[in-house]
Amino acid sequence: KYEDKKVSGVSHFLEHMCFKGTAKRPKAIDIVRELDGHGCQYNAFTSQEMTGYYAKSDRRHLRKILDVVSDIYLHSTFPEKEMEKEKGVIVEEIRMYEDLPPRHIGDILLSLLYGDQPAGWDVAGTEKTVRALTRAALVSYREQHYVSGATTVIVAGSIDEAEAERLVRDSFSAMPSGRKSPKTAVIEFQTKPMVSIQQKKTDQVHLAFGIRTFDLHHKDMPTLRTAVAVLGGGMSSRLFQKMRDDLGICYYVNASAENFTDHGFVQIGAGVPHKRLAEAVSAILAEVRTLVEREVSAAELAHVKEYLIGTMYLGLESSDSVADFFGYQEIVRKELRTPAQVVEKIRTVSAADIQRVCRQYFRSAGLNLALIGDVADQSEIEKLLAI
Repeated sequence: KYEDKKVSGVSHFLEHMCFKGTAKRPKAIDIVRELDGHGCQYNAFTSQEMTGYYAKSDRRHLRKILDVVSDIYLHSTFPEKEMEKEKGVIVEEIRMYEDLPPRHIGDILLSLLYGDQPAGWDVAGTEKTVRALTRAALVSYREQHYVSGATTVIVAGSIDEAEAERLVRDSFSAMPSGRKSPKTAVIEFQTKPMVSIQQKKTDQVHLAFGIRTFDLHHKDMPTLRTAVAVLGGGMSSRLFQKMRDDLGICYYVNASAENFTDHGFVQIGAGVPHKRLAEAVSAILAEVRTLVEREVSAAELAHVKEYLIGTMYLGLESSDSVADFFGYQEIVRKELRTPAQVVEKIRTVSAADIQRVCRQYFRSAGLNLALIGDVADQSEIEKLLAI
């Protein structure tokens, strides 16, 4: 979301290139051989609002993995020859995801929701923008954003805190100072339900609903996440029971709250038979409508809260998940909450809260539907889009 159209995908490209060599470790093999030699798990990722580089190892190797991660972050050389080769790799990555409708449907939905602005662009860019990227553009973008005011180092595990802080300061002492360049504000405007269809010869129609809500700083975030769990949290959720157990219409169905620093939406996805698309759309919207019209029972609410709390704690059983939990908060939310504080927020959500939030945000005017498949009649689907 910090990119402009001309260099769309540069954040992701930069992530790839940081593994292609440094002054200290000139080739990619020098980096990965060293990490493999210490039994590490390592990788990197780029999302809408952040890029991350990580390594996980035995605690004895903290100094070493910090040295490697800081080296690729601070001292990558971006060899021109490697950059040209990596363009082909990234183009194939883009094509790979386009061939995976359950994954690619999310990109279609973002484009429908936000259009031609950073929030609506594919994180990887397009084949055209990737092939047009230059080393100068890569270096310039890095200088704007890989600065101390935008960098967080997270260390989790069986460590001595004072020693870890000292090692981090030493490893990142060459970090350029400064604050991150700003991102483009998201523009949202919608007055009626919207549909986007990617015609494709697939065995199923893959669908994704997007319902506009609010950003991750909003006071009703715990309520929204609880409401979404009622819809799609586990195999006892309403959508799973209706779509899979009652109708037998799909293998996968899911619901999630997708919230960022300045916008958000609820996403509901499924893969259904072509002939039953209208039935699937109607069934999903009926469950959404029920949340608006009727309060969740006390028993179901208690059940959903235990699901959220239990899955959160189970998800925090490894050191890297603990790093994710606190690092994400530090980077995008700023206010750090412990798991116990998150539990406290969940416990306070009431059935009346859920209905209030659903009534406010689950509205036809903010409803979007993305489809991938051989969809014959768009007009028939559009007639069904009402909450």
